[in-house]
Amino acid sequence: MVLGADPRLEAARSAILAKQRVSPVVGVVLGSGLGAFADSLANRSIVPYAEIPHMRRPKVSGHAGRLCFGSVESTNVACLEGRVHLYEGYPTVDVVFGCRLLVALGCRVVLLTNAAGGIHGALNTGALMLIKDHLNLTGENPLVGQSEAFVDMTHAYDRRLRELARRAATELGVRLHDGVYAGFRGPSYETPAEIRMLRALGADAVGMSTVLEVIALRHAGARVGAVSTVTNLAAGLSDDELSHRDVQEAALRSRAQFVSLLARWISFSSAEV
Repeated sequence: MVLGADPRLEAARSAILAKQRVSPVVGVVLGSGLGAFADSLANRSIVPYAEIPHMRRPKVSGHAGRLCFGSVESTNVACLEGRVHLYEGYPTVDVVFGCRLLVALGCRVVLLTNAAGGIHGALNTGALMLIKDHLNLTGENPLVGQSEAFVDMTHAYDRRLRELARRAATELGVRLHDGVYAGFRGPSYETPAEIRMLRALGADAVGMSTVLEVIALRHAGARVGAVSTVTNLAAGLSDDELSHRDVQEAALRSRAQFVSLLARWISFSSAEV
């Protein structure tokens, strides 16, 4: 794997391994209001971000700021319970630091989750969308200044992992849509005109995370999968005004379905490591 010469990563990794011996093979990143999955881990142990050198702490609600270790059936998992975002004022290198740390700890597969606004007509509140591709509209790229930065993104979202997600959904009776995710910088929500633009560009859902993490993970050699929980209709598609509180509440309502799907997906994905 290409991790780059970042002494901060080694310092963070060493601090974690000094506290506990861990050997995760699958990493998970939990988005806004989706932290309930971490509570389901067996043999769970927790390292607060505040105890990890160079690890920034989220400033927004719905992101606990904890690195959780545990297992799903026989699969060892490392789980970022919350992420930091560009809109919080953090530089790109800090936004992707947690994902790079997962790889440094041994995760060969990383599954990302997020809360998103639905653009496609089939994506109502509560829907789950398996990301097949993305539009990076943040204006940033975490590989600027990195060595070996020309990373192929044709299959950024691993095809085999997507197959396994669909298999998990079928077994659980969960409807899982396929779609393209558009990543904006935030923190303001998009305008109706921007949503019309995104629809014309082929986006099915929109949010403020994930795309930079995927780029960094592919640079590190990890296999990546991602799923969005649709927590609201995008601007202009309903009469409701958008709020972060509503996003969190919608994520909580989808909790049981989300947790069961992610757990089954992890179990299947571990065979690919």
